[in-house]
Amino acid sequence: MRPSPATDPPIPQTGTPYADPRTAPARPRLWANWATRTRMIAVVIVIDAVAALVSMGIVVLNARSAVTVETQASLATVELLAADTIGLSQAEPRESLLRTLDLRFQALRHVRVGLFDAEGRSLAVLPPVRRDRHMAPSWFVALIAPPVQRHELPILVGTDRIGTARIATEPRDEIDEIWGYATSLSLASLGLNLALLAALYLALGRVLAPLGRLADGLTQLERQDYAVRLEPSGSREVSVITDRFNRVAEALEEVRAANGRLNRQLLTAQDDERRRTALELHDEFGPCLFALEANATSVSRIAEGPGEPDRVRLAARAHDIGAIVAQVQALNRDLLNRLRPHGLGQVPLAGCLDLLLRDFSRRHPETEFSGAFDRLAGGYGDLVDLTVFRCIQESMTNAVRHGGAHRVAARAEEDHGRLGVVVRDDGVGVPPDHGIGLGLSGMRERVEALGGDFRLDRGVPGAVVRISIPVDPDRGEEPASARPA
Repeated sequence: MRPSPATDPPIPQTGTPYADPRTAPARPRLWANWATRTRMIAVVIVIDAVAALVSMGIVVLNARSAVTVETQASLATVELLAADTIGLSQAEPRESLLRTLDLRFQALRHVRVGLFDAEGRSLAVLPPVRRDRHMAPSWFVALIAPPVQRHELPILVGTDRIGTARIATEPRDEIDEIWGYATSLSLASLGLNLALLAALYLALGRVLAPLGRLADGLTQLERQDYAVRLEPSGSREVSVITDRFNRVAEALEEVRAANGRLNRQLLTAQDDERRRTALELHDEFGPCLFALEANATSVSRIAEGPGEPDRVRLAARAHDIGAIVAQVQALNRDLLNRLRPHGLGQVPLAGCLDLLLRDFSRRHPETEFSGAFDRLAGGYGDLVDLTVFRCIQESMTNAVRHGGAHRVAARAEEDHGRLGVVVRDDGVGVPPDHGIGLGLSGMRERVEALGGDFRLDRGVPGAVVRISIPVDPDRGEEPASARPA
């Protein structure tokens, strides 16, 4: 049977996030939302409260002992006072003696004494002192007051009993004094603690103010305002944090500027590459296509002419067409190889680098190119292989184009989990005022993106490019044919 609606569990609405309370995020606690200054002041208040409770406990324990001692001493005083008064007033009449005792008992503290004659009649000469107005509250009295003690003291003259003194302890006198002392001490402590809290509030405000400025600075960094700087202030620790913040802001500003320069260089490189490709298509492919069209038209005219076609002329045109097609194929192969090395991913990396050296030797016969790549694995992944290829290609291009080198030597090897590349030339080297061009920036960005190191050093003579890229020494060897082209 279906339960009644009153007892049905609530059904969460469709699409309501955190419908299951176990998956709902924990609500932040009140303490987590407090400011640091509020937290510290709250801690001081808690410490003060604990100290006040401990002090009150000590006061209560000491007061109990003091009240007990005082009441016991007052009881002993009553007996001594009675005996002393009787000894000094032996010659007086008995009624006079009892009245004298009553007058003396009225001045006692911590005890109340009632004097009665032998027949049980009260002999009070003065009305009893009223002590109804007590300073200490009842709860304080209940914490301290010992149990009230009552007993009777017979008053004897010789062997005759002339009266009785009924004694009861009265600790309220001592408790009132303790309460007054505790109240004064509490008020003084409260005033001192309030002054301390006020001073602490102001001091924490001054101490934590640099942290507030630091938070504002971080907010500006979050909004990508890297020009923000903080003034050094506060304690030594805060000054260190401020200095580190300013350095981080400077580094971020430099990185953003470098990224801007790199983006502009990349856009320029793309435009240059498109322009160069367009020029090659226009200057190289255009004439070849025009020549093909002219030879095709000539073949067509020869074939359509009257009589037997001139086979010699047809063979010459066919030979010209074949030569033009070979030239177009070479141009196309060079263009594709510049856009993407044709053997990369299909043959081992060392083979691709050897082909690169042969291509440079063919295009620059006045320069001697050599390479040592026998300590390389078959491949390190498409991204690493392409980075190594491009870096060696760019280094050789710089050595020939800008360095005027006659000898260029390249070496690449894997050693202890790092792939090292060194390209050395005997050109003019690196000028002192040399700037970072697009090619060097591209190499550096490629290498650093793989977690490697790039360095351009001055050689004797020439320049040396050093590259180190981390690789996984425990990787499985991937067949060259299985890697993407």
